[in-house]
Amino acid sequence: MQIFEILLLIVPLLVSIAYLTLAERKVMGSMQRRLGPNKVGVLGVLQPVADGLKLAIKETILVSQANKILFLFAPYITLVFGLLAWAVIPFNRGIIIADIGYSILYILLISSLGVLGIILAGWSANSKYALLGSLRTTAQLISYEVVIGLMVIMVVMLTDSLNLISIIEAQKVIWNIIPIMPIFIIFMISALAETNRAPMDLPEAESELVAGFQTEHSALSFAYFFLGEYGNIILICTITSNLFLGGYSLFGINSGIILGVKVSILLFAFIWIRATFPRMRFDQLMSLMWTGLLPLVLGYFILIASIMVVMI
Repeated sequence: MQIFEILLLIVPLLVSIAYLTLAERKVMGSMQRRLGPNKVGVLGVLQPVADGLKLAIKETILVSQANKILFLFAPYITLVFGLLAWAVIPFNRGIIIADIGYSILYILLISSLGVLGIILAGWSANSKYALLGSLRTTAQLISYEVVIGLMVIMVVMLTDSLNLISIIEAQKVIWNIIPIMPIFIIFMISALAETNRAPMDLPEAESELVAGFQTEHSALSFAYFFLGEYGNIILICTITSNLFLGGYSLFGINSGIILGVKVSILLFAFIWIRATFPRMRFDQLMSLMWTGLLPLVLGYFILIASIMVVMI
């Protein structure tokens, strides 16, 4: 039964990842006054299937001097840890694979371990470009996890719980986005950096026009990184919805469709931002975090903690 529940989660998730790429290309095409994919299937709906088939039948090229075991194993780490985080995500009241009392800590732990796949991919390829790309990506992810962790702790203080379901139930009267709107905005900015999305997709903006840590990976190995990246985008939007927008609840109604609509709106915002803003330089990205966002988050953290102490 547990295996059936896991498959019931993973299969729709993989389909959602595939069609998120189509939606992104369609929306960006509309914003940039072009058609987007429209040749494969009716209105291009089979384009994700064609892309997946193309990657599946391609030959995996192994770098001669690479550590072949880690080279092939690294993409699986990124994908598996991206999928493991979904185990504690509630889709409706009672619809969850593992309802643990410290689900917030579990998500933070799993998201941190996902960096291992990036480090191993860059190091095992025995390529200076892949290694430098993995180090820059790791520095970016670890840096922005600091502010994300602090903001999650603020939500925990407001709701007095580490459990996602309890956090959602605590927002029946008022969503967390209303009392801490600035924190929501900073969280969304940090989420862009955490998922390597434009304008913060620095691994794909090297001057050598390479793909960062996955430069030497191809075929299915690249596909696993691709699935992990887009899976993380859907995951961070789902977590954002649960933490700030009431999750599956709206006006006392509980439904997975409500959660899906909220997540879709956030995904549209991610695509909109990608189509609008130019890329930042890496020094600007790190400066934004350490000299801009972190002091703001620390200030809000002290403010909210002080208010909570006074109210108690």
